[in-house]
Amino acid sequence: MRLARHTLGQLVLVGALLVSSGCSILPQAEPSDVYRLSTAQPATSAAHGTPVAWSLRIVRPRASEMLDSPRIAVVPQGDVISNYKGARWTDPAPVALRNRLLDAFYRDGRVTSLSTDDSNLQADFELSGELQSFQSEYHGTAIDVVIRLDARLANDRQRIVASHRFEVHQAVADKQVASVVAGFNKASDTLSAQLLQWTLEQGQQRYETLPKNQ
Repeated sequence: MRLARHTLGQLVLVGALLVSSGCSILPQAEPSDVYRLSTAQPATSAAHGTPVAWSLRIVRPRASEMLDSPRIAVVPQGDVISNYKGARWTDPAPVALRNRLLDAFYRDGRVTSLSTDDSNLQADFELSGELQSFQSEYHGTAIDVVIRLDARLANDRQRIVASHRFEVHQAVADKQVASVVAGFNKASDTLSAQLLQWTLEQGQQRYETLPKNQ
């Protein structure tokens, strides 16, 4: 009993010394640079065309476990997928892309009734899909950012009315993380413009065929 008390006393003393000296046996978290998926498009004060009469909900796309993460993915060779150490997105990639698309629709101005899956609001159409690629890829000495999205447009009854695969490749100037992030921003600009135009065309066509009492 005396030996047990002595051992316990030693443990308490060691713990107190660790605390007082600022030491810790727990692993330190690796510091990260946090990057946002931003837009290079200037804000506009007026809509690019006539506002549509229908509403749209933009849903976070589904993604694999590797892509559904704040980590910035990279394919250095073959089928190996990894991530850049010490760098991450502000949000998991599907959330960052959804928010980027929402921003594109707001800037365009033609769909005035917008929401996301974060709210439980009804909408005439829902834009969703699967994010198949959201990474940089090495091809020898060349580096490309690749975004591949299988998009779906569904009506308020959750019936798919249109689908399309979008794939964007954007060359990266060098292997620095800041250059890679700049490539993601340019690629997301291209994807947003393509997806916005497709959604407007498909949504308007489907909305015009709806019965007048809806």
